[in-house]
Amino acid sequence: MTSPTTALPRLANDRFLRACLRLPTDCTPVWLMRQAGRYLPEYRDTRAKAGSFMGLATNRDHACEVTLQPLARYDLDAAILFSDILTVPDAMGLGLSFAQGEGPRFASPVRDEAAVAALAVPDMDKLRYVFDAVSTIRGALTNADGAGRVPLIGFSGSPWTLACYMVEGSGSDDYRLVKTMMYQRPDLMHRILQVNADAVALYLNTQIAAGAQAVMIFDSWGGVLADGNFQAFSLAYTQRVLSQLKKEHDGVRIPHIVFTKGGGLWLEQIADTGCDVVGLDWTVNLGQARQRVQDRVALQGNLDPNVLFAQPEQIRAEVIRTLDSFGAPGATGGHIFNLGHGISQFTPPEHVSTLVDTVHAHSRTLRG
Repeated sequence: MTSPTTALPRLANDRFLRACLRLPTDCTPVWLMRQAGRYLPEYRDTRAKAGSFMGLATNRDHACEVTLQPLARYDLDAAILFSDILTVPDAMGLGLSFAQGEGPRFASPVRDEAAVAALAVPDMDKLRYVFDAVSTIRGALTNADGAGRVPLIGFSGSPWTLACYMVEGSGSDDYRLVKTMMYQRPDLMHRILQVNADAVALYLNTQIAAGAQAVMIFDSWGGVLADGNFQAFSLAYTQRVLSQLKKEHDGVRIPHIVFTKGGGLWLEQIADTGCDVVGLDWTVNLGQARQRVQDRVALQGNLDPNVLFAQPEQIRAEVIRTLDSFGAPGATGGHIFNLGHGISQFTPPEHVSTLVDTVHAHSRTLRG
């Protein structure tokens, strides 16, 4: 098998993609998980206009609008598709809904043999609204000369994280239902995860075909598993997704990112899945993580989101400490600055400016 190309698309700002592939950059790129979201008053205005979260996510123009809103405010180095991690099980017929002030909920959880047997990789036409949004956003990011402003990231929940919501029926504090199935009926759990993995791979590949220039797998709940179970029920199926993903499209390289919240214990194993970038939460020392993976993957992260509630001088100090921990990128050490999880809806928007500007300014000094 030939190695994938490192060719990049034509972009006014390609720092993010270069860092994903551990190529030199003039400064450290930065984007934020949930950067298009409730902390921005303009997002709240658009959501009110859409009438509901799903009304926002399923309308290509609204999804494009909120994806671009943070780029209008901040000097961010990537856009990320506005969508939800649970679109795939919704397309399987589980009935996703969002009540105001509450998290996601499924009308038909998957809790018995009949429900598991009925699962199948969904028809991607049921997710056409996502791919239409990707294409619309790419068009909106394209400058008059045909070059993109910044790259667009597509994403999905991991097979395990989707399974948690599918079995629990909503978010959970103790994961009692999904873990009970995992321990009592591992055959059913493996069946769910196989379907999920193949569905996620097709979903991400279709996002790539629609215009996503990098893709990210959010294993938000991998860290709730015991050692051994993480490898068998989460990592193995993330790897099943990665093995099916396009590494190139239209002659350019498509980086793959894996983020496991609470996954620091298994950093080396995650890095060995074949992904290009490993996302880290705030519990991991960035410099030690870099030593552990020996620069064979890029690292993304990992400021505690709650730092953004501190005063600007404290935010600057924590950003500098994080950048200094990673150290100078050198020729092969890619770092993408991000939070260790999604930005809080209560974050003062002006504090994000402090973070972004400090990342760019201080990382330039690290490059001499």
